[in-house]
Amino acid sequence: MTVRLRALPLACAVAALLPALPALAGQGRLLATGGATQIEGAAGGGIVPWAVLSGYGTDGQNGGAAFYTRVDTGDYELHAYGASYTFGNRVEVSFARQSFDLGELQRRLALPWDALEQDIYGAKVRVAGDLVYTRMPQVSVGVQHKRLRDGALPLAVGARDDHGTDAYVSASKLFLDAAGGYQLLLNATLRSTSGNQAGLLGFGGDRRAARSWLWEGSAAVLLDPRLAVGVEYRQKPDNLGFAREDDWRDVFVAWFPNKHVAVVGAWADLGSIATLDDQRGAYVSVQWSF
Repeated sequence: MTVRLRALPLACAVAALLPALPALAGQGRLLATGGATQIEGAAGGGIVPWAVLSGYGTDGQNGGAAFYTRVDTGDYELHAYGASYTFGNRVEVSFARQSFDLGELQRRLALPWDALEQDIYGAKVRVAGDLVYTRMPQVSVGVQHKRLRDGALPLAVGARDDHGTDAYVSASKLFLDAAGGYQLLLNATLRSTSGNQAGLLGFGGDRRAARSWLWEGSAAVLLDPRLAVGVEYRQKPDNLGFAREDDWRDVFVAWFPNKHVAVVGAWADLGSIATLDDQRGAYVSVQWSF
């Protein structure tokens, strides 16, 4: 059953509870250095996790974020919401729930399912460097354990399992005076995964069961401290025989009016998804940080 009407109220409820946690968002981290929240719940861009951690807490302080994201390609809709918490600018833990509305595919094939739902439990550890204050980039390692709430459809089309765990390493660096005098953020992520469509179509498949090492990247220019524009790219595996899986890419604008609110808008090109080609459309995400 589709949860689009429940997603935003639940995300707001999570956000309302977070101030009760013993968080002390510091003033030492620059605006926007916590990034946004990607669709799997980790701090970063929209489709790619970065080495940054959620919130604005510095060493010895805690912080976090809650988010809601909607992607609409016309044939499909994705709703994602959740929260993350960072301890001492060192360890980030996160939870996200995704609901993928099957839309046109459900209507064409008269499927008994109208949505696929997935829970994602994440953890990320900063292991070296700092985004701004060290010569080397900030480097973090992370895991995302994903479980479909009902894996019947993915298993029926060839997936090997209804749960799996991604592991990744990210390196991010903010250059303060690089792109024509503007700040430039570069990120590279290497991910090990067997997830089909980020896990929404299960894990492994009839064409390939093993894990793949895949590259993801992001680049953003801060036009001023509150406004960034950028691009992202994410390689994808191609495990299922019934439908090819294309790489993802997007072009985004992110607005950070203060250290509590972030709004991201993007145009995403997700390629072919479950036999429906040319899946492109709007991406909108809102985040509350502390």
